[in-house]
Amino acid sequence: MMSNIPSLTRRFEHVFNKKQASVLAESITEAYTNLVNTSDFNELKSIVKDLAEAQLRTETRMEELAQAQQRTETRMGELSQAQQRTETRMGELSQAQRRTETRMEELAQAQQRTETRMGELAINMSQLTQVVTGLGQEMGGLSRTMSYALENEAYRALPAYLERRFDVAIRTRVIRTEIEGEEIDFLAHGEKDGRSICFIGESKLRIDGRRHGGQELDRIIDQLDRKVEAVKKAYPDCEIIRFLVTHYARPFVLERLEAANILVVQSFDWGNGRNR
Repeated sequence: MMSNIPSLTRRFEHVFNKKQASVLAESITEAYTNLVNTSDFNELKSIVKDLAEAQLRTETRMEELAQAQQRTETRMGELSQAQQRTETRMGELSQAQRRTETRMEELAQAQQRTETRMGELAINMSQLTQVVTGLGQEMGGLSRTMSYALENEAYRALPAYLERRFDVAIRTRVIRTEIEGEEIDFLAHGEKDGRSICFIGESKLRIDGRRHGGQELDRIIDQLDRKVEAVKKAYPDCEIIRFLVTHYARPFVLERLEAANILVVQSFDWGNGRNR
């Protein structure tokens, strides 16, 4: 290529002056010398192509990484919001727990007050029970006292009353006794027209007839009938007259007992000399 400088110079002298033609020829020669040969250039093109493809793959991967990063950031945002909601919920649960603990403490205090009150009520109930028991004993004692007083008055008044009421002669005192295991409040023997008569009676302070659904009268009649059966065994030839002694009996009770052929003797009957 160096031997071509003069040839090139002569060719350029047709257009340029001699000096310019010489410089131009040298410059072209030098430039051509510095150029790579064709194989090197093809290899360079291949390398550049590979680099371009690698760059493209890198850019594609970078885009994928950017998208993954964006998805990661989105997911992190979601997780952050979920975490915030969780913390908010935990705060609410913590407040609810504190309220529950406060309520439990209030309930425990209320329970303690209730137990204290129950203890006081138990003491009061025990005291009240003692009072009621005492009153019951007193009432029972008073009832027995009144029953005994009614019976004692009846023992004195019944003979004359029975004689007037049935036109009989009472041959014995009116007594309390026990026959065949049955306790009999009143028993008296009388006689009328040669017949032996046994008067059998029970004492009831008050005959209400309404207690226990009206079963009270049934029990009184059954009780009196058991005593009659016992007396019949002891005095088989004796005519039986049943009666009940009481301070007061309701009108429907009188009707029921009279229908059962049981005489009711109220305390005022013998006081005013009345014959029924």
